[in-house]
Amino acid sequence: MPSLPEALAAIVGAPHVLSAAADTAPYCTDWRGRYVGSALCVVRPGSTAEVAAVVKACAAAGVAVVPQGGNTGLCGGATPTQGEVVVSLVRLNRIRAIDSANNTLTVEAGCTLAAVHEAAASAGRLFPLSLAAEGTATIGGNLSTNAGGVQVLRYGNARELCLGLEVVLPDGQVWDGLRGLRKDNTGYDMKHLFIGAEGTLGLITAAVLKLFSRPRQTATAWAAVADPAAAVALLTRLREHIGGRVTAFELVARPALDLVLKNVPGSRDPLAGRPPWQVLIELSDTMDFDLAAPLEVVLAAAMEDGAVSDAVVAQSDAQVRALWALRENISEAQKIEGVSIKHDISLPVSRIAEFIARADAALEAAFPHVRIVCFGHVGDGNLHYNQSKPAAQDNVAFIAQTDAVNRLVHDLVHELGGSISAEHGLGQLKRTEILRYKSATEMEMMRAIKQALDPRGLMNPGKVL
Repeated sequence: MPSLPEALAAIVGAPHVLSAAADTAPYCTDWRGRYVGSALCVVRPGSTAEVAAVVKACAAAGVAVVPQGGNTGLCGGATPTQGEVVVSLVRLNRIRAIDSANNTLTVEAGCTLAAVHEAAASAGRLFPLSLAAEGTATIGGNLSTNAGGVQVLRYGNARELCLGLEVVLPDGQVWDGLRGLRKDNTGYDMKHLFIGAEGTLGLITAAVLKLFSRPRQTATAWAAVADPAAAVALLTRLREHIGGRVTAFELVARPALDLVLKNVPGSRDPLAGRPPWQVLIELSDTMDFDLAAPLEVVLAAAMEDGAVSDAVVAQSDAQVRALWALRENISEAQKIEGVSIKHDISLPVSRIAEFIARADAALEAAFPHVRIVCFGHVGDGNLHYNQSKPAAQDNVAFIAQTDAVNRLVHDLVHELGGSISAEHGLGQLKRTEILRYKSATEMEMMRAIKQALDPRGLMNPGKVL
């Protein structure tokens, strides 16, 4: 009998089965370098039929499968642990169909987010999911983690942007749910089982995505606000006066911006005086409408009542790119500084200021001189709230207290009605932590679904549950 790698090579071709340690190594660690595992092999199928045959062969051999896209996840959800078969979907990268009249795009799971953007643009449309890792992150991974990004405020996260899926189930069957319907009340909406499930219930191989009209006008501003409460008040004011044109609203604390200014060449502080809190605002409209004028009116009114102390409205595409680079380079700049304790949390927008004030005070009391890097998508209630010590020798001891830091932060998030995972998923990082915050009933419901679809536990074991 052939070995499993040999059987997989017969399905996908020998060049697309990697077994040597040097070849599998890039697939066996996560983007942050937090998790390092091992794989029996890495297999790269080129079609849905090949994915189905690979999964069926693994099921017959009783070998677990770890789906992987661009491997840009932040919670170890796509990292093998103990000799599973990694199924890399990057060769499933075809654009299957564009339906401009229906405003839908059907793509395979291995398409990068950037490729999806290009395909939408070729039809004069917009696919609004926007992440800093768009050049490597794949749409299958985006859906598996229910990715968010900077435009959730206006367009919703990955779940809201998907109409249909094609999925290979744990036994190798293919479920064809590639329907481009906005209305379909024919029972359970099965696609929602797989979106956000991190590959624990099946492998997403293709999706029908929603498209939107492309904006004709945008306006971008960077403003200094007195504190997070003033930022939320400014967001409310923008929504009241400009409505659905508010596309993004990002909060950036001074320590986060300082990391970018220090570690990213060419970065410049947009405002004088080193304000402690800033927001990045973007408006867009499909009509040929001067958005800078109403944005300036709102900012001027906020400056009069002290909520905003200074602001700049971008006057060119280059200035827009420079402002966005300051926000999008925060994670990379922090990575350069070393390991930190990271929290991807969500809260009701109305509780964000309270959370930051209380969490900052509690952390400083428990861990004097802690560096808190706070930034995120305040428009939809999602904060990235990270901690470290500036000195490397102090940071080693601080990181060793990760559990205590997490307990302080996550307990407060839970108290205020929030979630300990907003857009990164649970993966390996939070699968035990979530037991403290989800009810026993909810966990049993999740386990029941897992048991029904994957009774042998062969789909991405050790993740989520």
